[in-house]
Amino acid sequence: MKIAFIMDKLREIDPAWETTAHLMYECNQREHTVYFLEPHDVYIRENKVVARMHDISVKPNLALEEYWKETIKCLDQDELIFETVTDLDVLFLRKNPPINYELMEFLGPVNDKVFMINSTFGQIAGNSKIYTLNFPNIIPETHISRDPKRLKKIIDDCGGDMVIKPLQGYGGHGVIKVSNRDQENLNSLINYYVGSSKPYPKRYPIMVQEYLNCIKYEGDVRILLLNGEILGAMRRQSVSEDFRTNVHAGAKAFKHVVTEREIEICEIIKDRLIKDGLYFVGIDIIGDKLVEVNCVSPGGIPRINQFDNVKLESKIVDFIENKII
Repeated sequence: MKIAFIMDKLREIDPAWETTAHLMYECNQREHTVYFLEPHDVYIRENKVVARMHDISVKPNLALEEYWKETIKCLDQDELIFETVTDLDVLFLRKNPPINYELMEFLGPVNDKVFMINSTFGQIAGNSKIYTLNFPNIIPETHISRDPKRLKKIIDDCGGDMVIKPLQGYGGHGVIKVSNRDQENLNSLINYYVGSSKPYPKRYPIMVQEYLNCIKYEGDVRILLLNGEILGAMRRQSVSEDFRTNVHAGAKAFKHVVTEREIEICEIIKDRLIKDGLYFVGIDIIGDKLVEVNCVSPGGIPRINQFDNVKLESKIVDFIENKII
């Protein structure tokens, strides 16, 4: 098969802890033709969606570290392959957030003509934190507004702590905990986040969400789903005063056994994910609540592999082979 990966610069990746590197490695091990390209490499020629890419296929059965060195050498050769995107069998859209909307627009016309993980339309919908509102019964109490007075009243009525989230944030960026016990800072933060100096239509709507106190003691759970089924899971816990549990924000990951409630949450969202073409996602759960769906470039495979002595990337490549062959 011809399998292409759209992602960030390979030279900036630590393959040992990068999910995309493990997926590439598994594809290469099975002797598929593997291509690499960046978002700016997609363009339109004679009414067709075309991409320039590097063929990064190397001999199989190398250790991961050696494989990665050989892969980088392929980039140094400066030999570009020009492919009509629909001639590919599989396209992994693995660019790290934020989402590249121009890329989604370019690939939109061929979304149904080449198998994509994940689909362009699904990524556009699922990238926003509003996507969890498709499942109102299993998420924390949530409000979205661009009106500082309304947001302030919501937090006051809550009588305690809440969390502010930008709608297009990622990796914990911009996520803060606020409290009505600190009125001066609360007002400043709300006004800053919504851009209250702007006319109302040009302000930024922000999400204000119930703060789940159990995150301090239990952290959160990242569950990877493949075609709606649980692939693997890990628990993440802050090891500092920061309440965020993102590994990139300094939290640590631990082994986790999925609970009955977490299985129930996965069952509730399964059909919608598949309908939207979100085949490989990472969901975040705090306590018994779904707090986020990660579909742009979900990660966690290397750590879960280490905790559970598994090879999750193998199951993903099995899945795409069964889809295509």
